[in-house]
Amino acid sequence: MCGIAGFNWRDEPLLRKMTGTIHYRGPDANGHAFFDSMSLGNVRLSIIDLSTKANQPMFSRNGKLCIVYNGEIYNFPEIKKELMEKGHVFQTHSDTEVVLRSYEAYGPDCLKKFNGIFAFAIWDEKKKELFLARDRLGIKPLYYYFKDGKFLFASEIKSILESDVVSKQVHLESLYYYLGYEFVPAPHTMFENIYKLSQGHYALFRNHELKTEKYWDISFRPSLDMDEEEMAEKVFSAVERAVKMQLISDVPVGVFLSGGLDSSTVTGFAARFYPRRLQAFSIGYEDKTFSELPYAKQVSDFFGTEHHILMINPISPEDIEESLYHLDEPMTDLSTIPFHLICKKARESVKVCLSGEGGDEVFLGYDRFKAARINRIFHKIPSWIRNRLLVPLVMKLPDQPQKKGAINMLKRFVEGSLYPEKAGAMRWQYFLTPGLASKLLQASFQNKIQMNPFDPIYAFHEFCDSDDPEDMDTLVDLKLTMADSVLMKVDKMSMATSLEVRVPLLDHELVELCARIPASSKMKGLKTKSILRKALSMHRFLPENIIHRGKQGYSLPIKNWLREELRPFMQDLLSNSPLILENFNQETVQTLIQEHLAKKHNHNHILWALINAALWYKRFYL
Repeated sequence: MCGIAGFNWRDEPLLRKMTGTIHYRGPDANGHAFFDSMSLGNVRLSIIDLSTKANQPMFSRNGKLCIVYNGEIYNFPEIKKELMEKGHVFQTHSDTEVVLRSYEAYGPDCLKKFNGIFAFAIWDEKKKELFLARDRLGIKPLYYYFKDGKFLFASEIKSILESDVVSKQVHLESLYYYLGYEFVPAPHTMFENIYKLSQGHYALFRNHELKTEKYWDISFRPSLDMDEEEMAEKVFSAVERAVKMQLISDVPVGVFLSGGLDSSTVTGFAARFYPRRLQAFSIGYEDKTFSELPYAKQVSDFFGTEHHILMINPISPEDIEESLYHLDEPMTDLSTIPFHLICKKARESVKVCLSGEGGDEVFLGYDRFKAARINRIFHKIPSWIRNRLLVPLVMKLPDQPQKKGAINMLKRFVEGSLYPEKAGAMRWQYFLTPGLASKLLQASFQNKIQMNPFDPIYAFHEFCDSDDPEDMDTLVDLKLTMADSVLMKVDKMSMATSLEVRVPLLDHELVELCARIPASSKMKGLKTKSILRKALSMHRFLPENIIHRGKQGYSLPIKNWLREELRPFMQDLLSNSPLILENFNQETVQTLIQEHLAKKHNHNHILWALINAALWYKRFYL
């Protein structure tokens, strides 16, 4: 696992600055290669083949191809064997060399052979062509800048910002989408002219032209033609295979264990196949409504792991700012900071950790999927009863301090139900209502953007080969939300601590299998992840209470902290930030603060988004 950077001219000091900025992604080695019209750099976190021969940049035998690579190809031994049978000679035991030789042999089609997580660049000195690629699900990030003939790329935006050719300017449309979704949808970033290479895409840069191409997508057709026991057996085998494959490493491996279904499943398979006692890392909170620690301990005892526990106290402004710096752009997933802290804890003992991200997207695990089903019944109530009686009554209920609870969940359900049905389950993951947007955004801001909040969702509907609304929701989660929110958090927070995190439940073969399982088998009634639960129950793989418990997940009691420990910090920041003052109506901002403090409404999502945006602007612009 590494960090990469490069640009289309020769400048040794700049390249060293770019790689030095992301040194934490690869503290074990660094290297640079220079050509007349390309500079390539790498910082290396050694996981496979720890020898110096595997350092990067790495050249082909004829010296015409040069690669910088970030990731792991889990099936590289099989690909290497195939290439050796074709006459290829290898100098290392690394997967980096397998990627390079595969490109030599197959060109862009090499991507179809890889099972792994990756973002890499290969320069062809003979063709004067740069090939860039990102893995199917977007587990590894890759950013680029292209303007006035200048092309730069890197694993992180802050590396690109080291160049004087890049002028920093806020991309206002991204700021608008961020406030609603709590992340910036690809291909844009919060910076003008800096883009994300989308998941499952590659790019070719040649003669000052950039072309991108999609090489992989998710298909829901044809549906699997088998009974549920057979489907459950296939799921069990696919998860087992994915976890076993992703344990490949020349350094110690651990696992993140929240106590939820996904992390418990990954922990169980990892403990089964890891040759030594598996180390598991968990988070706990004093507020029991946010903590899953008892369940994590139960699973750890069940599989006999060495259990490490990190208790999280109220976070400091310094914790927030450190995490935000590593994210490069604001993204307000409330699990970001605790994930950063648990990565620091894990790095004291291991260099690689497996994590359970992806299970909710693949198996229909989020509460918003349940909300979408309930909403179909809710909308059978006459509209005048819903809109004139039920909605106003529910919205007047005071916010409760616990994470969920009946009142909090009812209020959130009603809020989401007011959005267009076409937006699907993401209605319950969107937090900038049209009414609030018109009051919050200054007129000058509104005049510069198109305020169509669900356009990013609708764009993916056009490419879905299923008309089942839950298949469409799955596609949106896997192609929009996950890469730019969940996976960005996982990569940035882990690599900030020089820790590699792998996500077996996003093995692309498992994802392809589950896409073909009918939604009715993945969620029965309001029981999420039904097919996974069935598979685990059939094998008695986990304690029954773990198999059947609901989702909780890493989070923070941020709504309570904003009313208490972080109150002065919030009030000062949102009253003085240039970004807030220039783009948002201060009267509306202060109303949101006062209503939240009075517990009249829970505005923690929008307030937390504004706080993170203000801190991001302070860090990268002031």
